[in-house]
Amino acid sequence: MEELDRQKIGGFWREVGVASDQNLVLTAQKRVEGLFLTLSGSNLTVKVAYNSSGSCEIEKIVGSEIDSTGKFAFPGHREIHVLDTDYEGYAILRVSLMWRGRNFRVLKYFSKLGPGGLCPAAALPGTARPAPLCPTARSLEDEDWLGFWKFRELTADTGLYLAARPGRCAELLKERLGLLPHFAD
Repeated sequence: MEELDRQKIGGFWREVGVASDQNLVLTAQKRVEGLFLTLSGSNLTVKVAYNSSGSCEIEKIVGSEIDSTGKFAFPGHREIHVLDTDYEGYAILRVSLMWRGRNFRVLKYFSKLGPGGLCPAAALPGTARPAPLCPTARSLEDEDWLGFWKFRELTADTGLYLAARPGRCAELLKERLGLLPHFAD
């Protein structure tokens, strides 16, 4: 990626796939379900919805931009690098972190689409348009064909994959951010 368009990357992203050569990363009890990204100056604020052994946790972390290609550093020896995105349907991120004295790298595939959730055009609060619903995706491949194949290409040598299921923790984050449509009784 040459240069990240920082304003377009913002909004709600649902984790759809994870690839790592470390089995420990894929079997962790605490799994990301969704992110809400906002940028202010050179800071990236990430609100993360985790499913932690069936309970939902929401964490807010703030990182700073390392360079214009989409690299951000976070406290606790963590880094996020946006490897590829079309800004509307998919984003492929490399997450690096130090844990128990070991360096871990994970490739993550995120989507702004479905399942049955708000479409990207209505993903940010304050949008004047009504919130259209996106079709429900039936598989990782249905999310965004081009993005999915780029993810597969980047992870061809990895071997270990996890296709995340949409969950209630991501929906809880959307609800807390005011991103879900409200219906009158």
